[in-house]
Order: sequence, then structure tokens, then C-alpha cells
Amino acid sequence: MPSLPSSPTGPSRTGRRLLVALLALLATAGSTAAEAGTPSGPVPGAAVRAVAEPATPDRPSYDVKLRADADGSHWAGRQTVSFRNASSRPLREVYIRLWGNGEDGCGTSGRPSPVRVSHVRGGTPSRPGVKCTALRIALPRPLARGERTAVSFDVALTVPARNNRFGREGAFRFLGNALPVLAVHDARGWHLDPYVSYGESFYTLASDFRVRLDHPSALKVPATGSTWTRPGGTGRTVTHSVAKRVRDFAWAAGPFRTATQTSPGGVRVKSYWSPNTPAAGVRLNRKDGVAAIDRFGREFGRYPYGEIDLVMTPGFAGGMEYPGLVILGTEEEGGAAVHEIAHQWWYGIVGNDEYNSPWLDESFAQYANARYYHWDGFECSPDGSWPSATAALTNSMAYWSTHHGEYFQVVYGIGPCVLADLEHVLGADTMARLIKKYAHDHWYGVSTTAGFKKAAQSMTHRDLGPFWRKHRIR
Repeated sequence: MPSLPSSPTGPSRTGRRLLVALLALLATAGSTAAEAGTPSGPVPGAAVRAVAEPATPDRPSYDVKLRADADGSHWAGRQTVSFRNASSRPLREVYIRLWGNGEDGCGTSGRPSPVRVSHVRGGTPSRPGVKCTALRIALPRPLARGERTAVSFDVALTVPARNNRFGREGAFRFLGNALPVLAVHDARGWHLDPYVSYGESFYTLASDFRVRLDHPSALKVPATGSTWTRPGGTGRTVTHSVAKRVRDFAWAAGPFRTATQTSPGGVRVKSYWSPNTPAAGVRLNRKDGVAAIDRFGREFGRYPYGEIDLVMTPGFAGGMEYPGLVILGTEEEGGAAVHEIAHQWWYGIVGNDEYNSPWLDESFAQYANARYYHWDGFECSPDGSWPSATAALTNSMAYWSTHHGEYFQVVYGIGPCVLADLEHVLGADTMARLIKKYAHDHWYGVSTTAGFKKAAQSMTHRDLGPFWRKHRIR
């Protein structure tokens, strides 16, 4: 998600640029009251289970073959996902998240859901639940700890007629959160939280993807992972992608213009933009993309995927992050690229439950963003300026979905300032070591609030309890 609350005393040029992206998102990312309901996810009573219960199904491997229609609006094919049971308990079922149905739910009689699954093998499907964003598949026999199995199904995707992360702008198609992915089961039970358009609901484990996208040759197809193309049928091209240890797979399609450059640190930065994208925005995003991928590699650990795609159109609101691919708007001067690239570490490499702990990726990415810009456009209030008695940095999307203004003020504004305050408490050098060590210790794993608090406390003899309470980190 995009950047940056500006200083109330008047934003600088950088602050204005980043604020434009934020306000654009606020104007377009409508939400419904239904999104704020109690999560249907964790199984009732599951909280009493041992906290150490590992997340499962783990080590997922996705094999996907899809074919597009003439303009990339429809994709259909077959998907297989294999996985292992890491839990001490037998695994009797899995859930497939159909996040692309989040805006439309189960559709209407004249308009089916944008993501449809059929012809399931390897298990018995139930009717989709959680507004058709969760499909339960009962396994034919309980899967013991350490055992591996697979399920497969036909998948049909229809890109919705809206400018969104799963949507379109003119001749360009965005397929973010379109591909079905496994839900996570951990000590809290199955995570079957509702979709939110005002933020993210996503929680996945590091996975391997091998994807084959057959499309008209007139369409360029940027995608997660290392990609290459081969000739397909007459007038068609096949884009192949292999992505290791990523949390999701996204792609786009359209008659993009393209350019590729390699950062000084050796990362290939591939840029794709629509012909009507402002040239200044393209230049700025490309410049920031190259600089940020190396900068954050030094601060958090070297970017492991070798390649990142920047997808740019003028009307996309702010930005949206996926592993190895970010979608960016450039209506003004751009500026969201740095925040979205920071997400390659905070959500991508270091994962988190984005529904229940959104601050662990958004505030961390925004803190990285602010440091990149030397806090240009930020102003941190000494008392935190909490908007209400119930606002807390560690609130979930169930709360933020009914407190839209507070969400951006707290998670994007106060959150990075809290981390800056922690930097003042620990010292700049110690904070830098903490962040890099924390990323290393959770590389391809999952971050939690308790885990970060413990890691921070280990860096100092000072009791940080009062700090957490003051900053509403619960």
C-alpha cells in the first residue's frame, strides 16, 4: 500500500508527492461495513492451543498453466499445489483463498465471481465460504506430520472492470491476488479472515511457484519471479516464471513500453509503463526503484530474487506490492516506489499476518521510506497525537475497517514515528543492528508483535515495557 502522511506544517516537494498517492488511495479504496465484521478465521477455542504450534501447510509448491484471451481480460487453465503438514496434528483439510472475489463476493445471477475453481482433484471441495473467498477441500485421508500431498483444480479468472490491484486501466490488466493460494493454519486455527479493500487481509507462507502464461504476443506480461518468453501458437507468446520462496504471485498484461537496467548491487529492475504515463513519473520511479532496492538490501539483507518489475500507469491509486512486482500510479510525480519496494522485505521476505497485525509491514515499510527520504515530509509529534482512546498501533483490520481515517494516521503516520522513537531510545547504530538481525532471524518466516518486542528488548538492558505501553504496542 502507498505512502506517506505529510507534515502538518506544510509538506516539502517529496512530502507532497507522496501525499498525493495517499490521498488518491483514500478517495478510491472504498470499504463496506461487512468487511469489519468479526473474522471468520481462527477456529473458536483455538487460542488455547500451544503457541508453538507451527504454521501449516508449509513448503507449498504451485504449478500453474493459464491461457489468456485476446486482451488479457480472461485467463483459464489448471493449477496444482503440493504441500507438507508441519503440524503435530493430522491435517484433514485445507482452505484455498480466492482473494480475487473479495470485492464481488459470490457474484450475481448474471455475473459470476471473478475467480472460479472447478474439477478439484486430491480432495473433496465444499461450497465457497467467507463471501466466496475461501474454499474448503477435505483431504481423502488425514495427512500425518511430515507427509506431503497435492490438490489440483481448474481455475478461471475474469479481470474486474475497476482500476484496482485485481482490475484494469484502459488496455492494461492487473492480476494481483488473483491466483488462488493456500490459507494458513497455526496455533490460532485456520486464518479465514474477510477481505478488506481498505488495506490487506493476506497471510501466506513462503512458497515456490512455477507459472506458464500463454498470451497474445501483443501483450507484455510482467510477473513475479525470474521470467523468460518462448514462442507459442500463431500470434502468441508463452511467458514462463519461476519464483522461489515468495508469498504470492502477481502479474499484469498489456501493450506496455519497457526498459531494463541493473542496479549497482546486481538486481535487474524491469520497468513497464503505459504510453500515456507521464515521463517524469516513469523516470522518478525507475530512479527510486534502482536506488531503493540496493539501499534496503544493505539495511535489511540482500534482495534474494535477482529481479523486480515496476508496473506503471497514470491512474492507478498510489501503489501495491507483490513479491518481485509492484504496481504504481504516476498521476503526479510518482513517489510510491520506495514504500512498495520496502515491502519486498516487510511482508515479502519477512512475512506477517496482514489482517491481524498490519503495522508489522505497513509501519516498517513506512519507516524505511521515511529514512530513505531523510524524513522529508514527516513530522513526528512528541505525544503520538492518538486520534482516539481506542486507537492502537497493534489494532487489526477488523478495527481499522471502521476507522478509516485513524488507519492512515496511526499505521502510516504514528507507526514509523514510533520506530523512530525506538531508534532514539536504543541509539541509531543499535536500531540498525536490531532491524537487520530481526530480518535475518525471520527471513522467509513470519514476524509477530511479540517477536519484535522480544528482539528489541534483547538489544538493551533498559526495560522497554513503559515504551510499549506509551506507544500502544500491545
